[in-house]
Amino acid sequence: MIKEFYREHIFYLGDVLECLKDIKDNIVDLVFTSPPYNVGINYENWNDNLSYENYLKFLEEVLKELYRVIKDDGRLAINIPSITAEGEYKPLFNDVINIAHKIGFKIRNDIIWFKHQVSKRTAWGSFSSPSDPYVIQPYEFILVFNKKFKKHEGLKENVDITKEEFINFSLSLWDIKPETRKEILDACPAPFPEELAYRIIKFYTYKGDLVLDPFGGSGTTNYVCAKTGRRSIYIDNSKKAYDFAIKRIKSAYVDLFLK
Repeated sequence: MIKEFYREHIFYLGDVLECLKDIKDNIVDLVFTSPPYNVGINYENWNDNLSYENYLKFLEEVLKELYRVIKDDGRLAINIPSITAEGEYKPLFNDVINIAHKIGFKIRNDIIWFKHQVSKRTAWGSFSSPSDPYVIQPYEFILVFNKKFKKHEGLKENVDITKEEFINFSLSLWDIKPETRKEILDACPAPFPEELAYRIIKFYTYKGDLVLDPFGGSGTTNYVCAKTGRRSIYIDNSKKAYDFAIKRIKSAYVDLFLK
């Protein structure tokens, strides 16, 4: 495990469970993350082809650690889809909800992220026939949980969401295109876009809050935290992604200085 500090941000390189154990209890205001989906993506240091049962066990172990580090009035926001695994449809989002409830989290809402990926269709099933048609899903879920308390305490002067943003973000259908920039895709094969992180962070945290992404990838969550005055913790097991994320967050402060 490698641990590095930059300003108000901590970066961990190593196994997610090992790194989480280094974080103190009850200090995180928000976790925003998107774990590997176990759909065969070629990550640098992760087997994305576990049995579905073992994959859920892994997620449960991570969620237990997240419950420990999140404050009693903190939140967990997890980007997750449904998937096809072991030859059948798996409502992964529903299994994550059940696991989180078992641990102690309470779901507060879900958000539909519409990703504009209909044009990439390659599978139809029984094309033009009711025999066995295949339905695509150009959306993913963001599941938002409380730990113990629904109300997250903070100072009024640290609220920085605008009225227009609040109105837009409080509608649970978010129309956001995926990340397409080559340098970010090179660092992590499955990043989420900055706008997704921006909405979650602005809607659920105050300036100065501590935000954790235990599957940090290209560092989008941490980059947005730097741009919006939040503190952050990054965890990933890919040296390539880790180096890129640190470089990226440093660029956020350069951008702020140049404004």
